[in-house]
Amino acid sequence: HKWRLIVLESFAGVPGFVAAMFRHFRSLRNLCRDHGWIHTLLEEAENERMHLLTCMKMFDAGIITRTLVISAQVVMTPFVAALLIVKPGAAHRFVGYLEETACITYANVIHQVETPGTPLHGAWSDVDAPEIAKTYWKLPDDAKWVDVLKCMFADECNHRDVNHTFATMSSDDPNPFVYKHQADALKAWR
Repeated sequence: HKWRLIVLESFAGVPGFVAAMFRHFRSLRNLCRDHGWIHTLLEEAENERMHLLTCMKMFDAGIITRTLVISAQVVMTPFVAALLIVKPGAAHRFVGYLEETACITYANVIHQVETPGTPLHGAWSDVDAPEIAKTYWKLPDDAKWVDVLKCMFADECNHRDVNHTFATMSSDDPNPFVYKHQADALKAWR
């Protein structure tokens, strides 16, 4: 499961970043507003990067894992970029389904960690959360790795919902998640 989480999170930040870049260039090229999408897409990419950094604090990425990471990015980045050019809604739908897969993965891992007698329960149930996770998700000092997994699971569910929502929208529709970002920013600044 260690390598799977690292590979999953190493690619998960790519679609949001590529989509934000495309929308940014479109906005500049057409001299028009983005309607608030860029921030949401960049937030998703940054959040996925924090998932990766957290996993890297927990696990050593060997040469095979690193090769899988590079391969996933080399293959999937141009695919997502091409899909965004041809059919942006389909790209967001595709990412929504990828996020659903991540949700299933995290739900299964959490279930195994919380189920006595499973290998993951024995390996991870008493492991402390890394400091990077405690800081990022504002977890208590006694937080465990499973608490971090639950935070990442919640994030993936949010990304799934955002991408499925974007898939149904016209590229000129206002971002319905802008107010959530404003509320999150106010909370973070306090």
